Amino acid sequence: MTKEPPRIDPPNVPGAATAAADLVDRRRPRASIAAVVAIAVASAGAGVGLGARLRRSPPSAATHGDAMASMPGMPGDAPAAPPGAGSSAVYISPGRQQLIGVRTAVVAHQRVEGTVRTVGVLAYDETRTAQIHTRVSGWVEQLFVDYVGKAVHRGQPLFALYSPDLVTAQADYLAARDAAHRMDDAGHVEPRPGSDALLAASRERMKRWDVSDAQIAELERAGHPTRTLTIASPFDGVVLEKTAFAGQYVTPDMTTFKLADLSTIWVVGQVFEYEAARIHRGDTIDVEFPYGQAKPLHARIEFVYPEVDPQTRRVRFRAVLPNADHAMKPDTYVTLVWHGEATHHVVVPREAVIDTGARKYVLLAHGDGYFEPRDVQLGPPIGELYPVVAGVAAGDRVVTSSQFMIDSETNLMAAMQGMAMTMPGMDMGAPAPAGSAAPADPGMPDMDMPGMPGMKMDAPPRAAGSATPGSTPRAH
Repeated sequence: MTKEPPRIDPPNVPGAATAAADLVDRRRPRASIAAVVAIAVASAGAGVGLGARLRRSPPSAATHGDAMASMPGMPGDAPAAPPGAGSSAVYISPGRQQLIGVRTAVVAHQRVEGTVRTVGVLAYDETRTAQIHTRVSGWVEQLFVDYVGKAVHRGQPLFALYSPDLVTAQADYLAARDAAHRMDDAGHVEPRPGSDALLAASRERMKRWDVSDAQIAELERAGHPTRTLTIASPFDGVVLEKTAFAGQYVTPDMTTFKLADLSTIWVVGQVFEYEAARIHRGDTIDVEFPYGQAKPLHARIEFVYPEVDPQTRRVRFRAVLPNADHAMKPDTYVTLVWHGEATHHVVVPREAVIDTGARKYVLLAHGDGYFEPRDVQLGPPIGELYPVVAGVAAGDRVVTSSQFMIDSETNLMAAMQGMAMTMPGMDMGAPAPAGSAAPADPGMPDMDMPGMPGMKMDAPPRAAGSATPGSTPRAH
Protein backbone atom coordinates (compact mmCIF):
# COMPACT_ATOMS: atom_id res chain seq x y z
CA MET A 1 0.00 0.00 0.00
CA THR A 2 1.34 3.46 -1.01
CA LYS A 3 1.29 6.07 1.72
CA GLU A 4 -0.93 8.96 0.77
CA PRO A 5 0.87 12.36 0.88
CA PRO A 6 -0.44 14.96 3.32
CA ARG A 7 -3.32 16.98 2.10
CA ILE A 8 -2.56 20.66 1.35
CA ASP A 9 -5.44 23.01 1.04
CA PRO A 10 -5.03 25.22 -2.01
CA PRO A 11 -5.38 28.94 -1.71
CA ASN A 12 -8.70 30.47 -2.34
CA VAL A 13 -8.07 31.20 -6.00
CA PRO A 14 -10.60 30.47 -8.70
CA GLY A 15 -9.63 27.18 -10.43
CA ALA A 16 -6.77 26.43 -8.02
CA ALA A 17 -8.56 23.59 -6.14
CA THR A 18 -9.25 21.74 -9.35
CA ALA A 19 -5.66 22.09 -10.59
CA ALA A 20 -4.20 20.82 -7.28
CA ALA A 21 -6.48 17.75 -7.26
CA ASP A 22 -5.46 16.89 -10.81
CA LEU A 23 -1.75 17.17 -9.92
CA VAL A 24 -2.08 14.73 -6.94
CA ASP A 25 -4.02 12.18 -8.99
CA ARG A 26 -1.35 12.20 -11.75
CA ARG A 27 1.66 11.74 -9.38
CA ARG A 28 0.18 8.97 -7.15
CA PRO A 29 0.44 6.03 -9.66
CA ARG A 30 3.99 7.01 -10.75
CA ALA A 31 5.23 7.08 -7.14
CA SER A 32 3.72 3.63 -6.38
CA ILE A 33 5.32 2.02 -9.47
CA ALA A 34 8.70 3.54 -8.68
CA ALA A 35 8.63 2.21 -5.10
CA VAL A 36 7.79 -1.39 -6.19
CA VAL A 37 10.56 -1.41 -8.82
CA ALA A 38 13.10 -0.12 -6.30
CA ILE A 39 12.26 -2.89 -3.78
CA ALA A 40 12.48 -5.66 -6.43
CA VAL A 41 15.83 -4.46 -7.79
CA ALA A 42 17.26 -4.17 -4.29
CA SER A 43 16.21 -7.75 -3.43
CA ALA A 44 17.73 -9.17 -6.62
CA GLY A 45 20.92 -7.27 -6.05
CA ALA A 46 21.18 -8.59 -2.50
CA GLY A 47 20.82 -12.20 -3.73
CA VAL A 48 23.43 -11.78 -6.44
CA GLY A 49 25.78 -10.07 -4.06
CA LEU A 50 25.34 -12.84 -1.47
CA GLY A 51 26.12 -15.54 -4.06
CA ALA A 52 29.18 -13.62 -5.21
CA ARG A 53 30.31 -13.27 -1.60
CA LEU A 54 29.89 -16.99 -0.89
CA ARG A 55 31.87 -17.83 -4.02
CA ARG A 56 34.63 -15.28 -3.95
CA SER A 57 35.33 -14.22 -0.39
CA PRO A 58 38.30 -16.08 1.17
CA PRO A 59 37.76 -17.42 4.71
CA SER A 60 39.45 -15.69 7.54
CA ALA A 61 42.15 -17.38 9.59
CA ALA A 62 39.78 -17.76 12.54
CA THR A 63 37.16 -19.42 10.36
CA HIS A 64 39.73 -21.85 8.93
CA GLY A 65 40.89 -22.78 12.40
CA ASP A 66 37.36 -23.38 13.59
CA ALA A 67 36.66 -25.63 10.60
CA MET A 68 39.78 -27.76 11.23
CA ALA A 69 38.95 -27.99 14.92
CA SER A 70 35.47 -29.24 14.11
CA MET A 71 36.74 -32.09 11.88
CA PRO A 72 37.08 -35.42 13.76
CA GLY A 73 40.62 -36.39 14.61
CA MET A 74 42.04 -33.03 13.42
CA PRO A 75 42.13 -30.60 16.35
CA GLY A 76 44.04 -27.44 15.90
CA ASP A 77 46.64 -28.37 18.53
CA ALA A 78 47.38 -31.89 17.15
CA PRO A 79 51.10 -32.79 17.18
CA ALA A 80 52.96 -33.56 14.00
CA ALA A 81 52.28 -37.03 12.57
CA PRO A 82 55.08 -39.52 13.32
CA PRO A 83 57.18 -40.98 10.50
CA GLY A 84 55.42 -43.80 8.68
CA ALA A 85 51.90 -42.48 9.24
CA GLY A 86 49.93 -42.34 6.01
CA SER A 87 47.43 -39.80 4.78
CA SER A 88 44.56 -41.76 6.31
CA ALA A 89 45.94 -41.51 9.86
CA VAL A 90 43.78 -39.67 12.39
CA TYR A 91 44.69 -38.08 15.70
CA ILE A 92 42.86 -39.00 18.92
CA SER A 93 43.76 -36.97 21.97
CA PRO A 94 44.80 -38.89 25.12
CA GLY A 95 41.73 -37.67 26.96
CA ARG A 96 39.42 -38.92 24.28
CA GLN A 97 41.25 -42.26 24.09
CA GLN A 98 40.62 -42.72 27.78
CA LEU A 99 36.99 -41.70 27.36
CA ILE A 100 36.20 -44.27 24.65
CA GLY A 101 38.35 -46.99 26.24
CA VAL A 102 41.06 -47.54 23.64
CA ARG A 103 43.26 -50.58 24.31
CA THR A 104 46.14 -51.85 22.21
CA ALA A 105 48.21 -55.01 21.90
CA VAL A 106 51.63 -55.73 20.43
CA VAL A 107 51.95 -57.94 17.36
CA ALA A 108 54.21 -60.75 18.54
CA HIS A 109 56.05 -63.79 17.20
CA GLN A 110 55.11 -66.65 19.47
CA ARG A 111 54.57 -70.40 19.78
CA VAL A 112 50.99 -71.40 19.05
CA GLU A 113 49.36 -74.60 20.21
CA GLY A 114 47.21 -76.14 17.46
CA THR A 115 44.39 -77.27 19.74
CA VAL A 116 40.82 -77.60 18.47
CA ARG A 117 37.91 -78.08 20.87
CA THR A 118 34.53 -79.03 19.51
CA VAL A 119 31.29 -80.72 20.49
CA GLY A 120 30.63 -84.35 19.60
CA VAL A 121 27.81 -86.83 20.04
CA LEU A 122 27.78 -90.58 20.66
CA ALA A 123 26.02 -92.64 17.98
CA TYR A 124 25.27 -96.26 17.13
CA ASP A 125 27.92 -98.15 15.21
CA GLU A 126 26.32 -98.37 11.79
CA THR A 127 28.40 -101.43 10.93
CA ARG A 128 26.76 -103.32 13.83
CA THR A 129 23.07 -102.74 13.15
CA ALA A 130 20.58 -105.05 11.47
CA GLN A 131 17.02 -105.01 10.20
CA ILE A 132 14.95 -108.18 10.53
CA HIS A 133 12.84 -109.18 7.53
CA THR A 134 11.04 -112.43 6.76
CA ARG A 135 11.74 -114.19 3.46
CA VAL A 136 8.19 -115.47 3.21
CA SER A 137 4.79 -113.92 3.86
CA GLY A 138 2.78 -115.00 6.88
CA TRP A 139 1.26 -114.10 10.22
CA VAL A 140 3.02 -113.34 13.52
CA GLU A 141 1.83 -116.30 15.59
CA GLN A 142 3.71 -115.38 18.76
CA LEU A 143 5.83 -112.36 19.82
CA PHE A 144 8.75 -113.00 22.22
CA VAL A 145 10.35 -109.50 22.26
CA ASP A 146 7.63 -106.94 22.74
CA TYR A 147 9.21 -103.51 23.47
CA VAL A 148 11.91 -101.18 22.20
CA GLY A 149 15.19 -101.04 24.12
CA LYS A 150 15.13 -104.62 25.30
CA ALA A 151 18.48 -106.39 25.26
CA VAL A 152 18.65 -109.52 23.12
CA HIS A 153 21.28 -112.21 22.63
CA ARG A 154 22.47 -114.07 19.61
CA GLY A 155 19.98 -116.85 18.73
CA GLN A 156 17.25 -115.52 21.01
CA PRO A 157 13.76 -115.92 19.46
CA LEU A 158 12.11 -112.69 18.38
CA PHE A 159 8.77 -113.98 17.05
CA ALA A 160 7.15 -117.10 15.54
CA LEU A 161 5.80 -116.87 11.97
CA TYR A 162 3.02 -119.02 10.50
CA SER A 163 3.27 -119.29 6.72
CA PRO A 164 1.17 -121.71 4.64
CA ASP A 165 3.82 -121.63 1.91
CA LEU A 166 6.47 -122.67 4.41
CA VAL A 167 4.31 -125.53 5.73
CA THR A 168 3.85 -126.77 2.15
CA ALA A 169 7.58 -126.59 1.51
CA GLN A 170 8.25 -128.69 4.62
CA ALA A 171 5.72 -131.29 3.48
CA ASP A 172 7.35 -131.42 0.02
CA TYR A 173 10.75 -131.96 1.59
CA LEU A 174 9.51 -134.80 3.79
CA ALA A 175 7.79 -136.42 0.81
CA ALA A 176 10.95 -136.26 -1.29
CA ARG A 177 12.99 -137.71 1.53
CA ASP A 178 10.53 -140.59 2.06
CA ALA A 179 10.51 -141.35 -1.67
CA ALA A 180 14.28 -141.52 -1.73
CA HIS A 181 14.32 -143.88 1.28
CA ARG A 182 11.74 -146.21 -0.33
CA MET A 183 13.79 -146.44 -3.50
CA ASP A 184 16.82 -147.34 -1.44
CA ASP A 185 14.90 -150.08 0.32
CA ALA A 186 13.53 -151.48 -2.97
CA GLY A 187 16.97 -151.58 -4.57
CA HIS A 188 16.11 -149.30 -7.47
CA VAL A 189 19.27 -147.65 -8.72
CA GLU A 190 18.33 -145.90 -11.98
CA PRO A 191 15.67 -143.40 -10.67
CA ARG A 192 17.84 -142.46 -7.67
CA PRO A 193 19.48 -139.34 -9.26
CA GLY A 194 16.04 -137.83 -9.86
CA SER A 195 14.87 -138.35 -6.30
CA ASP A 196 18.10 -136.94 -4.92
CA ALA A 197 17.68 -133.82 -7.06
CA LEU A 198 14.10 -133.36 -5.85
CA LEU A 199 15.20 -133.72 -2.22
CA ALA A 200 18.05 -131.21 -2.68
CA ALA A 201 15.71 -128.69 -4.37
CA SER A 202 13.19 -128.93 -1.51
CA ARG A 203 15.94 -128.40 1.06
CA GLU A 204 17.39 -125.43 -0.83
CA ARG A 205 13.99 -123.73 -1.04
CA MET A 206 13.56 -123.86 2.75
CA LYS A 207 17.06 -122.50 3.31
CA ARG A 208 16.29 -119.54 1.07
CA TRP A 209 13.34 -118.83 3.36
CA ASP A 210 15.73 -118.58 6.35
CA VAL A 211 15.12 -122.11 7.64
CA SER A 212 18.38 -123.09 9.33
CA ASP A 213 20.11 -126.47 9.17
CA ALA A 214 19.18 -127.08 12.80
CA GLN A 215 15.52 -126.49 12.02
CA ILE A 216 15.69 -128.85 9.03
CA ALA A 217 17.27 -131.52 11.21
CA GLU A 218 14.49 -131.02 13.75
CA LEU A 219 11.96 -131.41 10.92
CA GLU A 220 13.52 -134.69 9.87
CA ARG A 221 13.46 -135.99 13.43
CA ALA A 222 9.83 -134.97 13.94
CA GLY A 223 8.72 -136.45 10.61
CA HIS A 224 5.94 -133.89 10.13
CA PRO A 225 5.82 -130.14 9.23
CA THR A 226 5.97 -127.58 12.03
CA ARG A 227 3.27 -124.94 12.11
CA THR A 228 5.50 -121.92 12.70
CA LEU A 229 9.00 -120.75 11.89
CA THR A 230 10.95 -119.06 14.69
CA ILE A 231 12.90 -115.89 13.73
CA ALA A 232 15.95 -115.32 16.00
CA SER A 233 18.36 -112.44 16.69
CA PRO A 234 21.57 -112.54 14.62
CA PHE A 235 23.77 -110.98 17.37
CA ASP A 236 23.83 -109.51 20.87
CA GLY A 237 22.32 -106.02 21.01
CA VAL A 238 19.29 -103.93 21.83
CA VAL A 239 16.04 -103.34 20.02
CA LEU A 240 15.98 -99.94 18.30
CA GLU A 241 12.70 -100.33 16.42
CA LYS A 242 9.81 -102.80 16.56
CA THR A 243 6.99 -102.84 14.02
CA ALA A 244 5.79 -106.43 14.50
CA PHE A 245 2.72 -107.23 16.60
CA ALA A 246 1.02 -110.49 17.49
CA GLY A 247 -1.43 -111.56 14.79
CA GLN A 248 -0.01 -109.11 12.22
CA TYR A 249 0.38 -110.17 8.60
CA VAL A 250 3.93 -109.47 7.45
CA THR A 251 5.57 -109.56 4.03
CA PRO A 252 9.23 -109.71 3.00
CA ASP A 253 9.35 -105.96 2.35
CA MET A 254 8.37 -105.07 5.93
CA THR A 255 10.94 -104.33 8.68
CA THR A 256 9.82 -106.23 11.78
CA PHE A 257 12.76 -105.33 14.08
CA LYS A 258 15.84 -103.13 14.00
CA LEU A 259 18.70 -104.17 16.26
CA ALA A 260 22.02 -102.57 17.24
CA ASP A 261 25.15 -103.98 18.83
CA LEU A 262 26.40 -101.59 21.56
CA SER A 263 29.71 -103.36 22.27
CA THR A 264 31.32 -100.53 20.29
CA ILE A 265 30.02 -97.01 19.79
CA TRP A 266 30.81 -94.12 17.49
CA VAL A 267 31.68 -90.59 18.54
CA VAL A 268 30.96 -88.05 15.80
CA GLY A 269 32.43 -84.53 15.91
CA GLN A 270 32.24 -81.45 13.71
CA VAL A 271 34.80 -78.77 12.87
CA PHE A 272 34.62 -75.60 10.77
CA GLU A 273 35.74 -75.63 7.17
CA TYR A 274 38.99 -73.80 7.89
CA GLU A 275 39.86 -76.37 10.58
CA ALA A 276 39.10 -79.44 8.46
CA ALA A 277 42.43 -79.29 6.62
CA ARG A 278 44.29 -79.77 9.92
CA ILE A 279 42.48 -82.96 10.94
CA HIS A 280 43.48 -86.29 9.39
CA ARG A 281 42.60 -89.92 9.74
CA GLY A 282 44.64 -91.54 12.51
CA ASP A 283 44.94 -88.40 14.67
CA THR A 284 44.37 -88.87 18.38
CA ILE A 285 41.56 -87.01 20.16
CA ASP A 286 40.47 -86.75 23.78
CA VAL A 287 36.84 -87.52 24.62
CA GLU A 288 35.55 -85.70 27.70
CA PHE A 289 32.16 -86.39 29.28
CA PRO A 290 30.55 -83.23 30.72
CA TYR A 291 28.38 -85.03 33.29
CA GLY A 292 30.82 -87.67 34.47
CA GLN A 293 29.24 -90.65 32.71
CA ALA A 294 32.74 -92.04 32.18
CA LYS A 295 36.34 -91.07 32.60
CA PRO A 296 38.04 -89.11 29.81
CA LEU A 297 39.01 -91.47 26.99
CA HIS A 298 41.44 -91.42 24.10
CA ALA A 299 40.33 -92.36 20.61
CA ARG A 300 41.72 -92.34 17.11
CA ILE A 301 39.97 -90.72 14.18
CA GLU A 302 38.74 -93.50 11.91
CA PHE A 303 37.09 -91.47 9.15
CA VAL A 304 36.68 -87.88 7.93
CA TYR A 305 33.46 -87.35 6.01
CA PRO A 306 33.96 -86.05 2.45
CA GLU A 307 31.13 -83.48 2.42
CA VAL A 308 30.41 -80.16 4.16
CA ASP A 309 27.11 -79.80 5.97
CA PRO A 310 25.20 -77.15 3.96
CA GLN A 311 23.34 -75.94 7.06
CA THR A 312 26.20 -75.53 9.54
CA ARG A 313 29.13 -75.29 7.08
CA ARG A 314 31.05 -77.88 9.10
CA VAL A 315 32.92 -81.10 8.34
CA ARG A 316 32.21 -84.24 10.37
CA PHE A 317 34.65 -86.87 11.56
CA ARG A 318 34.23 -89.97 13.68
CA ALA A 319 36.12 -92.21 16.08
CA VAL A 320 35.28 -95.59 17.65
CA LEU A 321 35.09 -96.27 21.40
CA PRO A 322 34.79 -99.66 23.14
CA ASN A 323 31.58 -100.02 25.14
CA ALA A 324 31.53 -103.57 26.48
CA ASP A 325 29.69 -102.60 29.66
CA HIS A 326 27.14 -100.45 27.75
CA ALA A 327 27.91 -97.51 30.04
CA MET A 328 27.98 -95.01 27.16
CA LYS A 329 24.59 -94.15 25.73
CA PRO A 330 23.95 -93.06 22.13
CA ASP A 331 23.00 -89.40 21.55
CA THR A 332 25.10 -88.28 24.55
CA TYR A 333 26.98 -85.00 24.05
CA VAL A 334 30.73 -85.04 24.64
CA THR A 335 33.64 -82.62 24.23
CA LEU A 336 36.33 -83.53 21.71
CA VAL A 337 39.84 -82.08 21.99
CA TRP A 338 42.26 -82.40 19.09
CA HIS A 339 45.92 -81.63 19.85
CA GLY A 340 47.91 -80.57 16.81
CA GLU A 341 51.56 -79.77 16.50
CA ALA A 342 52.74 -76.46 17.97
CA THR A 343 54.04 -73.92 15.46
CA HIS A 344 55.61 -70.45 15.56
CA HIS A 345 53.79 -67.54 13.92
CA VAL A 346 53.51 -63.76 13.95
CA VAL A 347 50.01 -63.40 15.38
CA VAL A 348 47.43 -60.73 16.15
CA PRO A 349 44.42 -61.08 18.49
CA ARG A 350 41.18 -62.00 16.76
CA GLU A 351 39.43 -59.06 18.43
CA ALA A 352 41.81 -56.63 16.68
CA VAL A 353 40.77 -57.72 13.17
CA ILE A 354 37.94 -55.92 11.36
CA ASP A 355 36.50 -58.29 8.75
CA THR A 356 34.20 -56.69 6.17
CA GLY A 357 34.06 -59.79 3.99
CA ALA A 358 35.88 -58.17 1.09
CA ARG A 359 38.90 -57.21 3.19
CA LYS A 360 40.47 -57.67 6.59
CA TYR A 361 42.33 -54.86 8.30
CA VAL A 362 43.55 -53.66 11.68
CA LEU A 363 44.02 -50.20 13.19
CA LEU A 364 47.71 -49.57 13.60
CA ALA A 365 48.60 -47.43 16.62
CA HIS A 366 51.38 -44.95 15.78
CA GLY A 367 52.99 -42.74 18.35
CA ASP A 368 51.65 -39.39 19.58
CA GLY A 369 47.99 -40.49 19.38
CA TYR A 370 47.82 -41.24 15.64
CA PHE A 371 45.92 -44.29 14.32
CA GLU A 372 45.83 -45.67 10.80
CA PRO A 373 43.90 -48.56 9.13
CA ARG A 374 46.19 -51.22 7.66
CA ASP A 375 45.12 -54.10 5.37
CA VAL A 376 46.40 -57.51 6.47
CA GLN A 377 46.52 -61.03 5.05
CA LEU A 378 45.76 -63.68 7.66
CA GLY A 379 45.78 -67.44 7.91
CA PRO A 380 43.07 -69.62 9.49
CA PRO A 381 42.44 -68.64 13.13
CA ILE A 382 44.10 -70.68 15.86
CA GLY A 383 42.09 -70.26 19.03
CA GLU A 384 41.91 -66.52 19.78
CA LEU A 385 44.77 -65.60 17.44
CA TYR A 386 45.23 -65.00 13.72
CA PRO A 387 48.55 -65.93 12.09
CA VAL A 388 49.78 -63.00 9.99
CA VAL A 389 50.81 -63.56 6.38
CA ALA A 390 51.38 -59.90 5.42
CA GLY A 391 50.41 -56.38 6.49
CA VAL A 392 51.95 -55.95 9.94
CA ALA A 393 55.18 -57.10 11.55
CA ALA A 394 56.28 -58.18 14.99
CA GLY A 395 56.54 -55.15 17.27
CA ASP A 396 53.68 -53.18 15.70
CA ARG A 397 50.88 -52.14 18.01
CA VAL A 398 47.23 -52.64 17.03
CA VAL A 399 43.95 -51.52 18.59
CA THR A 400 41.95 -54.27 20.33
CA SER A 401 38.98 -52.29 21.69
CA SER A 402 36.94 -49.30 20.47
CA GLN A 403 38.46 -49.83 17.05
CA PHE A 404 35.07 -49.36 15.38
CA MET A 405 34.79 -45.82 16.77
CA ILE A 406 38.26 -44.97 15.52
CA ASP A 407 37.52 -46.62 12.20
CA SER A 408 34.41 -44.48 11.78
CA GLU A 409 36.53 -41.35 12.21
CA THR A 410 39.02 -42.50 9.59
CA ASN A 411 36.16 -43.18 7.18
CA LEU A 412 34.64 -39.76 7.91
CA MET A 413 37.99 -38.04 7.33
CA ALA A 414 38.46 -39.85 4.01
CA ALA A 415 34.93 -38.92 2.93
CA MET A 416 35.44 -35.24 3.76
CA GLN A 417 38.76 -35.12 1.94
CA GLY A 418 37.24 -36.82 -1.08
CA MET A 419 34.31 -34.38 -1.05
CA ALA A 420 36.68 -31.41 -1.03
CA MET A 421 38.59 -32.84 -3.99
CA THR A 422 35.64 -33.81 -6.17
CA MET A 423 32.96 -31.11 -5.62
CA PRO A 424 33.54 -27.98 -7.75
CA GLY A 425 33.20 -24.66 -5.96
CA MET A 426 33.69 -26.29 -2.53
CA ASP A 427 36.70 -25.34 -0.43
CA MET A 428 37.09 -27.03 2.97
CA GLY A 429 38.83 -24.02 4.48
CA ALA A 430 42.06 -24.12 2.45
CA PRO A 431 43.82 -20.72 2.35
CA ALA A 432 44.06 -18.89 -0.93
CA PRO A 433 47.36 -19.07 -2.84
CA ALA A 434 49.84 -16.33 -2.12
CA GLY A 435 49.42 -13.24 -4.28
CA SER A 436 45.89 -14.11 -5.35
CA ALA A 437 43.03 -11.74 -4.67
CA ALA A 438 39.42 -12.66 -4.53
CA PRO A 439 37.28 -10.38 -6.69
CA ALA A 440 34.90 -8.28 -4.68
CA ASP A 441 31.46 -7.37 -5.72
CA PRO A 442 31.11 -3.59 -5.67
CA GLY A 443 28.33 -2.17 -3.63
CA MET A 444 27.68 -5.43 -1.68
CA PRO A 445 28.86 -5.68 1.94
CA ASP A 446 30.71 -8.82 3.12
CA MET A 447 28.34 -11.49 4.39
CA ASP A 448 29.45 -14.64 6.25
CA MET A 449 27.30 -17.74 6.56
CA PRO A 450 27.25 -18.88 10.20
CA GLY A 451 28.13 -22.57 10.68
CA MET A 452 29.55 -22.90 7.11
CA PRO A 453 33.21 -21.82 7.27
CA GLY A 454 34.97 -21.49 3.94
CA MET A 455 31.83 -22.20 1.94
CA LYS A 456 31.67 -20.46 -1.43
CA MET A 457 29.01 -20.66 -4.06
CA ASP A 458 29.24 -19.68 -7.67
CA ALA A 459 27.46 -16.39 -8.42
CA PRO A 460 25.16 -16.41 -11.44
CA PRO A 461 26.32 -14.23 -14.34
CA ARG A 462 24.92 -10.68 -14.29
CA ALA A 463 22.69 -9.90 -17.21
CA ALA A 464 23.56 -6.98 -19.44
CA GLY A 465 21.90 -3.80 -18.31
CA SER A 466 20.99 -5.15 -14.88
CA ALA A 467 21.06 -2.74 -12.01
CA THR A 468 23.99 -2.67 -9.63
CA PRO A 469 23.03 -3.14 -5.98
CA GLY A 470 22.88 0.20 -4.28
CA SER A 471 22.11 2.20 -7.47
CA THR A 472 18.86 4.03 -8.03
CA PRO A 473 16.66 2.75 -10.84
CA ARG A 474 15.65 5.15 -13.51
CA ALA A 475 12.03 5.74 -14.35
CA HIS A 476 11.29 5.83 -18.01
